[in-house]
Amino acid sequence: MDLKQLEYIVMIAEENSITKAAERLFITQSGLNQQLLKLEAELGIQLFHRSKNDFRLTEAGQVYVSYAKKILQLKHEAYNILNDMADNKTGTLRIGLTPERGTPMFMSIYPDFYARYPRITIEPLEIGVKEQLSRISKGYLDLGFVTVTDRDRSSFEYVHLLSEELVLAIPRTHPAAAAAAAPGEPFPVISLEEFKNNRFVLMTKGSTMRNLINPLFKEAGFRPDILFESASNFTLRSIVKRRLACTILPAAYAGPDPDIAYFRLPSHPSWELTAVYKKGSYQMKAAKDFIQLAEEYWNQHPYLTEEP
Repeated sequence: MDLKQLEYIVMIAEENSITKAAERLFITQSGLNQQLLKLEAELGIQLFHRSKNDFRLTEAGQVYVSYAKKILQLKHEAYNILNDMADNKTGTLRIGLTPERGTPMFMSIYPDFYARYPRITIEPLEIGVKEQLSRISKGYLDLGFVTVTDRDRSSFEYVHLLSEELVLAIPRTHPAAAAAAAPGEPFPVISLEEFKNNRFVLMTKGSTMRNLINPLFKEAGFRPDILFESASNFTLRSIVKRRLACTILPAAYAGPDPDIAYFRLPSHPSWELTAVYKKGSYQMKAAKDFIQLAEEYWNQHPYLTEEP
């Protein structure tokens, strides 16, 4: 069995294009096409429906790619185990990072990680929580970093890094801001009901955070007047800073700001920042050390800024 050939076919399937697959594999299009034709001749069956700019798997191709991915994942895991046994400190670590939070963390801890494991190849990918979990379940990622609530937990292994409360952010010009804490003091508690006549900017529908926030408004007895939805907490904070609306965001984004007042909410809504991997999968020593570095980072960096 030619493992390289398996990688080629999987890549064509992922890209739905032999041209794009060849670019990602750093081989010529003609060379890749020859490999595909050779394999189809050996199998006696066509793996792809071909058009000018599109390659789509046939039923046979779907079967082949499904098993090819399993074989490649087993190879990846076996090599990681053997490298650990030999203390080679080599291999590949595929990591998922959420936008905004993940990248600053990675840039901060990577130098320390590289100093320990200069021969480990890291493949970071910046994607959302749902896509990370999907890729982990399929074996495309070894490790992810996600925020979850107890309700969101599913059949993965989660490593707790940090518990984080969501807080209310309002413009300093708002009348309620007079009750805000002085810099460095704990945020006081305020009822969300007091802001039923205010506009809000919120995280996008369907996100983990929005699913945590929506019940808060229901408990407060009103539907928020939403000015804007965004996938970026930095954007939400900047809109509050411009005195256009209020928002609810993670405490990590509630750094000192002369234009924003922060409050805790009575129910103290919170979630966990976690490392996550597939249940039963082998975690190489380098992955465990990366998780430890991530935990240290979050305990030392309580606030996020737009310039990491």
